[in-house]
Amino acid sequence: MPGRTLPTILSSDVESRNTSKSCYVTIRTNVYDITPFLEDHPGGGDLILEYGGKDVSEIMGDEISHTHSEAAYEILEEHLIGFVATEPVMKAVTESNRPDDILPLPPNTDGMQELKRNGVAEEVSLKPVYANTGISSAEDLSKETDLASDYRTHKFLDLNRPLLMQMWNGGFSKDFYLEQVHRPRHYKGGASAPLFGNFLEPLSKTPWWVIPMVWLPPVAYGTFLSFWNLPNPLQTAAYWLLGLVLWTFVEYVLHRGLFHVDKYLPDNRVGITTHFLLHGIHHYLPMDKLRLVMPPTLFLVLAIPFYKLAHTVFFWDWYVATAVFCGGIFGYVCYDLTHYFLHHRTLPSYYRELKKYHLQHHFADYENGFGVTSRFWDRVFGTELAPPKAAKAA
Repeated sequence: MPGRTLPTILSSDVESRNTSKSCYVTIRTNVYDITPFLEDHPGGGDLILEYGGKDVSEIMGDEISHTHSEAAYEILEEHLIGFVATEPVMKAVTESNRPDDILPLPPNTDGMQELKRNGVAEEVSLKPVYANTGISSAEDLSKETDLASDYRTHKFLDLNRPLLMQMWNGGFSKDFYLEQVHRPRHYKGGASAPLFGNFLEPLSKTPWWVIPMVWLPPVAYGTFLSFWNLPNPLQTAAYWLLGLVLWTFVEYVLHRGLFHVDKYLPDNRVGITTHFLLHGIHHYLPMDKLRLVMPPTLFLVLAIPFYKLAHTVFFWDWYVATAVFCGGIFGYVCYDLTHYFLHHRTLPSYYRELKKYHLQHHFADYENGFGVTSRFWDRVFGTELAPPKAAKAA
């Protein structure tokens, strides 16, 4: 299912949300559910309730009453739940020959041009906001998170404190955990948030260059042994390339069937914490440079069963099995380096398309787009990401 953008809400529904149990406010066409913030508002919840169901653009910018800081607007953005068509926008819709270019909001490119001609373009937010992640684009993945505000608003993890024991002791339900862990945060310019908070902390961080340094020497040695001991170099190369191709399938299966086993995740702290350590932390903090590639110890645990499988399937010759396995491990090295560079480097044109594709998996639709080094298996299994809603953007 493609990443769902936030809905357009009926104005009558917005206007009715003016109680302490459900309080919406708007700024132009953006709708915010600020019910959770009522108790935390410095001026008291009653002050907000006066404007429940109404547009607060004017009062928030009123210097005589109280000019709100940029932080106040950032807090609002965390409560964005959808869009409402204001009266000027609805007037433009009723006069339009193609109203579906404008509604549902945000409008597509043609709809935006029509709103500009009618002088109401400033009423409308230009970017789609994805319901699963709460953000609009790859650029938002690197937008600094207000740590205190984020914890106060979502009651999930305090990024100022070690994360592991918060996960273990948090008592989170599976549904709440999955909702929160797929809303990306950005910690202090891409630094690593504390995980253990003790001497184990360095073991959770892996610089990208560790991957080729650790795995290429044994791959080279195993490849050499295979070529040296098998009689036909072309046949050996074919087995090695078979391993490389098989890795692309393994990459897809691991990403979809293990890292994103969300639907079948046990609803208990063991399952949730394991998921968080294995892959959830990467979606929660996707631009963390030191928790992006797989630590060698973890990959070793995953690689041993594949080593045994290769030697079981290709049982007739140890060197054939080794050639296949080494091709697969080389594929893994390419995968992990590609994954790192997609997040953190400017790349040639082919890889720029892969970068857009993979980051879309993070900001728009984590339920599809499992291929990292290619889209091939996504196409085969029907999980290819639809193009992002460029027509809905500025």
